[in-house]
Amino acid sequence: MQIFFHDFRYALRQLRKNPGFACTAVLILGLGIGATTAIFSAVNPILFEPLPYPHGSRIMMIWYAGGDGSRIPQTFHTNRELVERNHSFEAIAVMKPWEPALTGADHPERIDGQKVSASYFRTLGVAPALGRDFRPSDDVLHGPRVVILSDRSWRAYFGADSAIVGRDIKLDDDNYTVIGVMPSAFDDVLAPSAEIWSPLQYDPGDIVSQQTREWGHHLRMVGRVRPDISVVQARSDLDLIARSRVPEFPRPAWASLDRGLIVNRLQDDIVSGVKPALLAVLGAVILVLLIACVNVTNLLLARGAQRQGEFAMRAALGAARPRLIRQLLTESLLLAFLGGAFGMFVAQFGIRALVALSPPGLPRVDAIRLDGTVFAFALGITAVVGLVLGLIPARHAAGGDLHVGVQKNSVRTASGQQWTRRSLVVAEVAIALVLLVSAGLLLRSLQRLFVIDPGFDASQVLTMQVQESGHRFNDDGARARFFTQVLEAVRQIPGVASAAFTSQLPLSGDFESFGVQFQSDPNDNSEAGFRYAVSPGYFEAMHIPLRRGRLLDEHDVPDSPQAVLLSESFAKRKFPGQDPLGQRVRVGPDIGRADRPWATIVGVVGDVKQASLALSESDAFYTSTSQWSWVDNTQSLVIRAHGDAAALTPAIKNAVWSVDRDQPIVRVATMENVLATSEAERKFVLILFEAFGLVALVLAATGIYGVLSGSVTERMREIGVRVAVGATRGDILALIIRQGIMLTVFGVMIGLAGAMATSQALITLLFGVSRLDPVTYLGVIALLAGVSLIACGLPAWRAVQIDPASTLRGE
Repeated sequence: MQIFFHDFRYALRQLRKNPGFACTAVLILGLGIGATTAIFSAVNPILFEPLPYPHGSRIMMIWYAGGDGSRIPQTFHTNRELVERNHSFEAIAVMKPWEPALTGADHPERIDGQKVSASYFRTLGVAPALGRDFRPSDDVLHGPRVVILSDRSWRAYFGADSAIVGRDIKLDDDNYTVIGVMPSAFDDVLAPSAEIWSPLQYDPGDIVSQQTREWGHHLRMVGRVRPDISVVQARSDLDLIARSRVPEFPRPAWASLDRGLIVNRLQDDIVSGVKPALLAVLGAVILVLLIACVNVTNLLLARGAQRQGEFAMRAALGAARPRLIRQLLTESLLLAFLGGAFGMFVAQFGIRALVALSPPGLPRVDAIRLDGTVFAFALGITAVVGLVLGLIPARHAAGGDLHVGVQKNSVRTASGQQWTRRSLVVAEVAIALVLLVSAGLLLRSLQRLFVIDPGFDASQVLTMQVQESGHRFNDDGARARFFTQVLEAVRQIPGVASAAFTSQLPLSGDFESFGVQFQSDPNDNSEAGFRYAVSPGYFEAMHIPLRRGRLLDEHDVPDSPQAVLLSESFAKRKFPGQDPLGQRVRVGPDIGRADRPWATIVGVVGDVKQASLALSESDAFYTSTSQWSWVDNTQSLVIRAHGDAAALTPAIKNAVWSVDRDQPIVRVATMENVLATSEAERKFVLILFEAFGLVALVLAATGIYGVLSGSVTERMREIGVRVAVGATRGDILALIIRQGIMLTVFGVMIGLAGAMATSQALITLLFGVSRLDPVTYLGVIALLAGVSLIACGLPAWRAVQIDPASTLRGE
């Protein structure tokens, strides 16, 4: 131990004697370790940590299997059948979003919540911290209105009142009794923003009638497998149920289970969409850490070369080689831990930035923090980095010729080390190229995405979601009057060019489709399309072009024949070479009902991107809000302004509240922001790769400069002799620059192979760009060549300033 403290004190004195070297190394290591720690803090809870539930690996998501293998939400009656017939699950629950309005304050507040089966929390394995869980008697048709609060909503809205259990609160004009409060540590990974839960209260009785909400595909299903049953057995059990029908549970065609069920572990299910991106980012930050280590290793080699005389003298005085190696490892570990300490500050800021930049769909964002696991990870990589940093310099220092070392001037570097340092610079350039190519591919992909026509003009458009609530809106007539009056009030605001309501907003995350049945189809099949129930003026507000026929207008009222518009691609696919105008269809709940009249196609409009700019799903139909089977209680208001749309927000909110002050307004955003947010995941990954690529580029340039600078110092006598025998400044300049360019060339050759291999991990994030895109690769090579020339400049200038007389005299 005494020897260790002696080595430690000596290492500390060495760093104090070389503050420039110490600060540079600590800064580089701190950035590498801090960035890696920050990314690990995000990746760990999402991909690696088990779910925050008891035996979370036994919790499964159960989906209805679509024809293309897609995951489709379940129906309530399918849930009933699986609950009754399965032998593998100890609990199964279903859920759907719920956004009640909490009234009583100056302005109503919309709360994110869920309607759930009574078994929901039991399935997750979590019980309320205060009060009780839901009981089966709570989850019956017209059952008691009860809710369970999240710890966050309990504190935010009710001041953490311990007497909240048993109290009534007003939601959507109804009194609900609070029966419980969830623990502060509870994380609902199925609905991260949920703050309140209430029983589903669907009707289990009328299973024969197919035109009820209980047969709609809108419920997500989760189940907990029994301890004595494997996941494979559970899948087989559900598969057998899907293949064998029983009279007690009739199934309509759209819920036949003919294609079976998709059963995934909950953790795999929630991370499937973000896993490729997170793994790509994790790989990128590991490369940044690697290039930081390479850079600092080069610094240590240069410094070790200058200390060869010191090492040789200590060896001559009796210091054994293991003693020298231990001293150098102690110095590298001290550097690493100083870098790690600085890295923890970098990580703290990095974590805040990650949370702020995280895309809306990123799960478990609340779990991204600097906790014990992350700290242990940082400590571990710091120790590994310290050992790795010390090994190469220690091997060189202990393996040199001691007699040569005693004779050497401390300013001169050893030529044997130059080969190692050059190899490390080649590695830096290769890593930098891999990161820059990845960033370039993502940038080109995003550029391709945002030049795609979304089907509407997003400029000068403001959007917000208005959702009525309360018993005064129990009938469609009252709902229709409310939205009509709101629209009239909004249109009177100065600066509003046009305004309209729509049942779903493009690229906002809304995803609602209904069947369309064509009278001309001899097989009487129905096809799915996005359903837009819109008010007159919607197409003018969004600048969606009319291709044929007419738009929906104020004449399309309930008593007139129902008019329908089709999207352009839908019309072309269903009526190739024909005129779709005048063709007749049934849509939504009217399909298959002979007592309902056919609707008429009166127009064709341009395709609109609904789910994503990257997806080509564009089959859609439009109908007037007044001619749809019901009036949606949640609608998106779109306003086209003459000038700055965002500036109209306060006036538009006041116009809505002038009709009814108890109606909350949410999701306020310009359409340009909606468009940008729709590709937030790609932008998130791009920003990180750009940052990592920039750091790698700077470190690679620094490495080239360091090696050339050391080379010039080592070759001063040679350069002096060359100049003395007639070499021009141009010759010396070319000599040094050629050396730097050769390092870059070798690095680029290795990096190209690495980039071609690693870009495979980015395929799911690319759009319209090949992972071998030549423009990106050539651009990155040109960038690296330019930066390398700049890095060569200063050492080359030093070389041409060498005075041969002074140099030879010094020799």
